[in-house]
Amino acid sequence: LLRRLNGVDGIRRIRFMTSHPKDLSDGLIEAMATLDKVCPHIHLPLQSGSDAVLQAMNRRYTREQYAATVAKLRAAVPEVELTTDIIVGFPGETEEDFLDTMDMMRRIGFAAAYTFQYSPRAGTRAAAMPEQVPSAVKRERLHRLNALQAEMTERNNRAYIGRGGEVLVEGAGKRAGAQVAFGKLPNFKMVYFPGNDELIGRYLPVRVTGVKGNSLFGEREEERA
Repeated sequence: LLRRLNGVDGIRRIRFMTSHPKDLSDGLIEAMATLDKVCPHIHLPLQSGSDAVLQAMNRRYTREQYAATVAKLRAAVPEVELTTDIIVGFPGETEEDFLDTMDMMRRIGFAAAYTFQYSPRAGTRAAAMPEQVPSAVKRERLHRLNALQAEMTERNNRAYIGRGGEVLVEGAGKRAGAQVAFGKLPNFKMVYFPGNDELIGRYLPVRVTGVKGNSLFGEREEERA
């Protein structure tokens, strides 16, 4: 499908958003590496860095298999950015299990992570599992996880300062009192730069000039002195 879409005139970007880690095949990685319209970003849910928790979740991969898949992807697509999902406090998760997740976060170096506390759903197998993690423990673990990811996201973003790229403008508005437009680079990074809603839908060359937390700031290339 990606190959067929890549040959369609008028399509400029193809964003293959997500895959279950066990389904990220060599063929899909090759497509991401060789098809020029496929964006270098993928959301690859880890869920946990603990093999014991992954087994309890029935995820059907191990932490090492996940890491090997990421290594293969990065070897084929060096500029790829990865985002992920993480759940803390799944029934039976110990402090050691949680630290395994923190270790995997550092090891992989995600551009961003969508993080959640486990919450039981009536009628599910997990809700009936013993060793439910106390709410206070889940909150504390989520806080630690988010603090780590915030550090890694800012470090990842700072590597973009001075780099240029093509932004697809998605919107415009006020930010910190200034009129800005915003849009995404091919690798899903959002960039804010001076502009208005007349730019929405356009592809513009933008150079990143600064970072604040999760946000990249830049200016249009033709406006640089």
